Amino acid sequence: MTHAVAAAPALLPADAQSDVIIETRNLSKVYRDFWGRQKVRALKSLDLEVRRGEIFGLLGPNGSGKTTTLKIILGLLFPTSGEALVFGKSATEVTKNERLGYLPEESYLYRFLNAVETLDFYGRLFNISAAERRRRTMELIDMVGLRWAARRPLKEYSKGMTRRIGLAQALINDPELLLLDEPTSGLDPIGTREMKDLILKLKAQGKTIVLCSHLLADVQDVCDRIAILYQGELKELGRVDSLLKVRDVTQIQLRQLAPAAEADIRATLERHKVDLMAWDNPTTTLEELFLSIVRESQARPGMRAGGHGSGVSDQKTKN
Repeated sequence: MTHAVAAAPALLPADAQSDVIIETRNLSKVYRDFWGRQKVRALKSLDLEVRRGEIFGLLGPNGSGKTTTLKIILGLLFPTSGEALVFGKSATEVTKNERLGYLPEESYLYRFLNAVETLDFYGRLFNISAAERRRRTMELIDMVGLRWAARRPLKEYSKGMTRRIGLAQALINDPELLLLDEPTSGLDPIGTREMKDLILKLKAQGKTIVLCSHLLADVQDVCDRIAILYQGELKELGRVDSLLKVRDVTQIQLRQLAPAAEADIRATLERHKVDLMAWDNPTTTLEELFLSIVRESQARPGMRAGGHGSGVSDQKTKN
């Protein structure tokens, strides 16, 4: 399905400007070689707005400009032209970083520290008091399900465990804005579901979240709006439910339809010469089936409850 290039978002009224957490205006980024010649155009005239309290998804294949956009928002890269605003100020303003958290695609943490020491270290960088650091540290370790491994050095963590402590680190300063780059990378299906539930919980707490992921099902499950990029250009922008709706097909779901009623409905459709595309039972998702089987198994006598939080899944999947 081919989409026209989305038009630039309309400017909000003055009284709504405070609800725009991130804004990019005609944002472009060109990477150049040693001689100053254009090597890659990573972004081309990108116009976006991320609003307070929403989960916004950035989608696109490799090289589409997603990570470049995040790094410009963080102030780690400078745009070639245009501008990026965060909390109404230039993304280059470093004081904004006190109000945001970042989970990169690859978490770079100190391997010889344990989870408690890691969060305490990053809490010190934000000048959080010792008492508050202790409270936040254990609260976040519990939130990401790593209490059982809180004193183990990170070099012994699996990739999934490292991903979860990376999220805890991004939350140590209780940020208003959270930038997540591939947050479910390395997680098994149970951990993936827990991560998505946690992201939704953070939204319910009033946080604004920007999410990059190659796993489209994860984006569909949690995001309010998405932007699809291709080769640095914005190709589609809108609400997930609206973009996915197939408007020329009508779907009706009925429970316990009697044979006689089915016959009457089929006859009515035939009389009106309606093109019946499918008549079948609905299906669940593979994720739902997998989680249902695991939960039923955990509920059987003799099976250890707590599954993922107990660390069993991560210990088994560790290389």
